[in-house]
Amino acid sequence: MNNTVRGGTESLWSALGGDPALLDRVEYGGPAGVLPARLPVRDLARATVAVAGLAAVERAGLPGPVRVDEGAVATAFVSERHLRIDGRAPVSFAPLSRFWRARDGWVRTHANYPHHRAALLSALGVRDETAGVTETVAAVAAAIGERTAVGTETAVYAAGGLAVALRTPGEWAAHEQGREVAARPVLTRERLDEAPPRRRQGPLRVLDLTRVIAGPVATRTLALLGADVLRIDPPGNPELPDQHADTDVGKRTSALDLNRRSDLRAFGELLDAADVLVTGYRPGALDRFLTGTGRPGLVTARLSAWGDFGPWGGRRGFDSLVQAATGIAVTEGSADAPGALPAQALDHGTGYLLAAAVLRSLTEQDRDGGSRLVRLGLARTGHWLTHALPLPRVPGDTGGEDPVRPERHLAESDGPLGRLRYARSPVAYEGGPADWSRPPGVAGADAPRWLTA
Repeated sequence: MNNTVRGGTESLWSALGGDPALLDRVEYGGPAGVLPARLPVRDLARATVAVAGLAAVERAGLPGPVRVDEGAVATAFVSERHLRIDGRAPVSFAPLSRFWRARDGWVRTHANYPHHRAALLSALGVRDETAGVTETVAAVAAAIGERTAVGTETAVYAAGGLAVALRTPGEWAAHEQGREVAARPVLTRERLDEAPPRRRQGPLRVLDLTRVIAGPVATRTLALLGADVLRIDPPGNPELPDQHADTDVGKRTSALDLNRRSDLRAFGELLDAADVLVTGYRPGALDRFLTGTGRPGLVTARLSAWGDFGPWGGRRGFDSLVQAATGIAVTEGSADAPGALPAQALDHGTGYLLAAAVLRSLTEQDRDGGSRLVRLGLARTGHWLTHALPLPRVPGDTGGEDPVRPERHLAESDGPLGRLRYARSPVAYEGGPADWSRPPGVAGADAPRWLTA
């Protein structure tokens, strides 16, 4: 096996506390040169998928092998691009989610969600009552053009929106949050108490409080492996429809307003009976709803953008913003013309790594007991990408091999949302599932209860 190929998997499997002897079970194949970039995105992608597969076969007690097909990996890492609903392509980034020229550099904004869009416009003093898209974009461009990049970042975050100034790798390394991220491992694992091993009957129960891509990819993977995954969203702020169609395959989804006493009580009953809780909201946002809940032996996985530490520990964030702030966008382009990774690889990679961390925690808990806590962050994954992996020999080189043929890794099914074309999971091993057991349903339409008593 190529040492470069295996190196990333070894690094992550070690961070997960896995038995190094299991690494020989991984088999790599498929076209070379997938996800071409200046940074080793290909290595990140196949390593995160590999450890998810390893954790799955370890927990299931199967001999393997774990098969990592690079075509399947590359297709899954851009699953949102391959999605079709009754033949319709999904809506990707909204018009106000992009790079903008500031007075002294660039700013990256994220405004796909209506409340984030409103906060951005409010911070910039742009009215949005009757203006069309073209006029609004022009007004935002003019407002940011009059400000400094960091000034825009500060004002938009203060208003509850999302914007970051473009930074070089050196600027991020000197930034206080950058130093905090660099000082920590790619993930952390903790045992919280001495609870005895849990006696589980029926499918694993996973309570999903995540949004966008990374967290939903993790719980989507757990659903593939047979878990009963129940996702909870606030009724007034559902997931974007196309995002839901892509990442909620295999799951059930309910709407609960945790500010209502009856809904909070229902949520508490769900959590008391859950085996796993996965959260992906801004650090601290859910604390008041989780205090005193959850029975001993719960595995909790916390996902954040910047980490739940440092001056940015309480900030929201998305993959595109992390790429801009941490210097990745400069590395993939330049300070004058920022670029991007060939996929939202921090999101997808962190999602598969999070699924692996949950599975490894469950395996350890089955043996040793204890409530468990794992923490991951997009910025931590980004630091691992930029510092722990060797750079490609020739950036963007495809190696002269056959190109990715995504149709080999796509499937179609009929469901409540219509005829769905979607990317199959790249997590594959002998004896493992070939596909999800159910298509995504109508968002929020499922009853807030577990499938089995």
